[in-house]
Amino acid sequence: MTGASRAPKRYAADLARQRDSLRESIEMRPIGIVHSPYKERFAAPRQPSGDTEAQIHLLPDNAMRQALQDLDRFSHIWVIYWMHLNQGWNPTVIPPREPRIRRGVLATRAPHRPNRLGLSAVRLLGIEDTVLRIRNHDMLDGTPVLDIKPYIPYSDRIADANSGWLDDMEDGEETVDTRDTA
Repeated sequence: MTGASRAPKRYAADLARQRDSLRESIEMRPIGIVHSPYKERFAAPRQPSGDTEAQIHLLPDNAMRQALQDLDRFSHIWVIYWMHLNQGWNPTVIPPREPRIRRGVLATRAPHRPNRLGLSAVRLLGIEDTVLRIRNHDMLDGTPVLDIKPYIPYSDRIADANSGWLDDMEDGEETVDTRDTA
């Protein structure tokens, strides 16, 4: 290192800027649209499952074609999407599984979230031009796609992960919600 000195880090100023940026809105543009047989929310599975196929039609331009390079070598992909039919959100929800206990929405996979982001791991069947054929999904027809990433088993699978409160249900520990929900 030369004799030049570095400016001191300003962590407090950086933190203040970050806090201010949390108040800003974030702009995103869809990169594509899902074409799915699921037309209504009640018809879609609660989690990606089944053999139902769909297509993701990405923007038909050269940049998107280049962005898709080598993706066809992966068997599964993550699809990040906007749950366009949801209105509003709830801080607590009652998940569909028994027992009927109210949970914080961030501890569930309920669709009514502070931001209407969805995340699904799906099987990639093939790619033709800018159209991806997928299977085992839970997305509605017309769903805007925000991003796609490859599913990578060595980094996406967490061997020692637990299932939080769902583990308690399997042990039969929770039975009745006695908390005040007002």
